[in-house]
Amino acid sequence: MKIALVDDERIYLDEISRICREFGAENNIGFEISAFTDGESFLSSLDKNTYSMVFMDIFMDGTDGIAAVRKLRERDSGCIVIFLTSCGERMPEAFSCHAFEYILKPFDDNRVKNVLTDAFKLLPSSKYIDVYSGRKTVRLLFSDIVCAVSDAHYLCIGLADGTELRCRMTAGEFAEQTAGDGRFISVNKGITVNAEMVTGFDNNCCLLENGARFPIRVRDRLAVEQAVRDYNFEKIRSRAKHGG
Repeated sequence: MKIALVDDERIYLDEISRICREFGAENNIGFEISAFTDGESFLSSLDKNTYSMVFMDIFMDGTDGIAAVRKLRERDSGCIVIFLTSCGERMPEAFSCHAFEYILKPFDDNRVKNVLTDAFKLLPSSKYIDVYSGRKTVRLLFSDIVCAVSDAHYLCIGLADGTELRCRMTAGEFAEQTAGDGRFISVNKGITVNAEMVTGFDNNCCLLENGARFPIRVRDRLAVEQAVRDYNFEKIRSRAKHGG
């Protein structure tokens, strides 16, 4: 996943880059950062690049941040835009460009990381875990994981392409590594499913896109069904709000 940073002051580019890299390391998220010192060079980069997220300074010489984002929106309605500014006087104008959030200068690390946390909830495909399977480490995108099922001291992870990985991991360890991501729902002891892959429910069973069928704890059936609905509703609502 690519992030663009646009600011005409190098000190702020360095600061936001540092905070983003720290956030990535702390949350096991991989991304590529591109930095630009003016709006024109950023816009030129769009001929060859697309970005999942853009941090954009508002007050710049030449093409200012709001003008740059308006041009960005002509090509990309889904990119998450976070404005950087020393004052909030142009915020109503900025949010008319479907901005996700704004951050005041000088930057506060916790403020930036909180915004990143909220923004990444809209980018499910960027998250991943590393598992050891077949004598090698395999990186799995959350969006590719259909289910995870315990088998003795191992975990069988079903993937969207129909393959299955067997790794030495417990269901608890899987839950820890995917903590905070609402798509992964425990439906029974040792069985976790991806809410995005659920196609329906039948006779206390959860049905998945890959044809798998897992029993749900009877006492938790209504809660599981509601959790799946809530996750997918929130995903649709968020995309409609911030997608352009």
